[in-house]
Amino acid sequence: MTNRFVSPSEHELDTLRTPLTVGEKRVFEFFNQNLSEDWEIYIQPHLNGLRPDFVLLNPKVGIAVFEVKDWDLTALPYYVRYSSTESNDPELWATSRDGKAFRIKDNPVEKVLIYKNSIANLYCPQINNNCTDRSTAYLSLITAGVIVTTADTKTLEELFFPFYQTRNLLGKAKPYHPLAGCDALLLNDLETVFPTASRWRASKFMEPELATSLRGWLVEPDFSATQRQPLELNPKQRQLAISRTRSGYRRIRGAAGSGKSLVLAARAAQLSIEHKDTLVVSFNITLWHYLRDLAVRYPLPGKTINRYITWLHFHEWCKQVICSEAGLNNEYNGLWQGNPDISEVLEIEIVQLTNQAIDIAGAQITKYDAILVDEGQDYNPIWWNTLRRVLKSSGEMVLVADETQDLYERARSWTEDAMNGAGFSGPWVQLERCYRMPHSLIKYLRDFAKRYLPDLKLNLPTAQVSELDLYPTHLSWIQLSSFQSIAKECVSAALKMPGLAAPNVIAYPDIVLLLPTHKFGLACVSLLNEKNFNVIHIFDADQQEKKSRKMAFFMGDARIKACTIHSFKGWEARYMVIAISEDTDLESAYVAMSRLKRHTEGSYLTVVCSNPKLEEFGRTWTAFEKL
Repeated sequence: MTNRFVSPSEHELDTLRTPLTVGEKRVFEFFNQNLSEDWEIYIQPHLNGLRPDFVLLNPKVGIAVFEVKDWDLTALPYYVRYSSTESNDPELWATSRDGKAFRIKDNPVEKVLIYKNSIANLYCPQINNNCTDRSTAYLSLITAGVIVTTADTKTLEELFFPFYQTRNLLGKAKPYHPLAGCDALLLNDLETVFPTASRWRASKFMEPELATSLRGWLVEPDFSATQRQPLELNPKQRQLAISRTRSGYRRIRGAAGSGKSLVLAARAAQLSIEHKDTLVVSFNITLWHYLRDLAVRYPLPGKTINRYITWLHFHEWCKQVICSEAGLNNEYNGLWQGNPDISEVLEIEIVQLTNQAIDIAGAQITKYDAILVDEGQDYNPIWWNTLRRVLKSSGEMVLVADETQDLYERARSWTEDAMNGAGFSGPWVQLERCYRMPHSLIKYLRDFAKRYLPDLKLNLPTAQVSELDLYPTHLSWIQLSSFQSIAKECVSAALKMPGLAAPNVIAYPDIVLLLPTHKFGLACVSLLNEKNFNVIHIFDADQQEKKSRKMAFFMGDARIKACTIHSFKGWEARYMVIAISEDTDLESAYVAMSRLKRHTEGSYLTVVCSNPKLEEFGRTWTAFEKL
């Protein structure tokens, strides 16, 4: 056992969401056994959207990126062809068992060069900026290696020679672009696999600042580590996850961070394990990704969680019923023709057409043993009653809600009469304690609500009883004199977070920017792109593209995140920058701040505010700055 830094840690490698292949495990064992302890090993790191197999980092020597293949070169004939284009570049081809030739698009030599160029030009531009002899620094600091674990080195050199020759990777460049096979691994031949590590103990071009700059892209993000951990349920949450009421109807409410979504996801997983067809419906398009990620963490090893669960946002379910099950495509498209009142369509007309579709489909309509609705305060009671129509006899329905997060002003429709008409009886199940937010943030949220939201019916969070606050939190408030610079200051605040956390390392993909409008969002994305940071976001001028972006938005993506407050409702993050303008309603500001997730290694929240009414509140924060 060495003292080497490995991310993810060695004992977690068997739980990776993308499991290591047999060959990748062998390569890890080779590096772990043969490299000196000052070489750090990063496995499947999140490189701004790229996912190489291994990146190695030594603050004194340099950086290495390796692509690993388990190709069996004896199973299929591999060979080189030359393109018919003017460039006449070599291409890697193979012939299938039925005699059909096909091009290998996943050429490891080309792929590892993309990684190398990205590291030099995007992630560590200092590599070139700080050196007078840029070509030498670039060449010697970043090794780009290929390892094929099922063929010998000589065979590989013969196969890939045209690519190395065309790319000028031979001669002086060869030690920095090694190619190795199974024989080198078997013989622990570090000189062949990784010449730089074998020959050098230091480099005049490598500086600790370069290593610090790169680690934010290499260390495993918090969301990836969390995804491998089983859900932690307290006794009350556990009981709600494994039981149902006699009537089948249950309503749960609680403050932000009290575990409502966790209970709903756990209940969905439990029902799926029991082979119950379950529909989980959210209002926000983005939220179902989060709920699904929670469900697969339900602590029952060896069980397939998602097989019986359908995850949809409400209006997509309506479309599915209308178009796929009742065949009313023309009627659905007609809702959007001309210049419709979008609010009227979403609130009433699409639901009316859904009910018509259910009548037409009759017995052919897809029905469910259970229907679970998250963020119920966002639902109109007529939506809920429409969902009830596809519940099987003696089925189960669960509604979870928090009136405090009523950003769409629909919670007021849920009167007791409406509740009785929706199948509910008896009191709400109340989740009291906050288990997600840092304790130190809760007092600020309660203060904010009392100052600015006194007329709202609030479920204010209360801290879990504890002798010690084990969750350090860094809270910063930046008050702006004008909204003009809000995008610039948000980006600046996001990129300063790694410095605030030092010596701990923040993974860039864990950073989330919450913006009040799509205009501000696009401005932030543009500024980050100019600094070579890729961003997964939901912003676009085109409505269809905006919807597509929302469908693709999830925390597991390997890029910085940017989102509106509304679309992030229900999610959580450890590193957040929130923009509050004069036009941001104060309920949204409250909801945004409540998204911070606690952690024993710290959480970081920066609010960039241009609303002068909130300055007095901002000055109560531990770190306040006025620009």
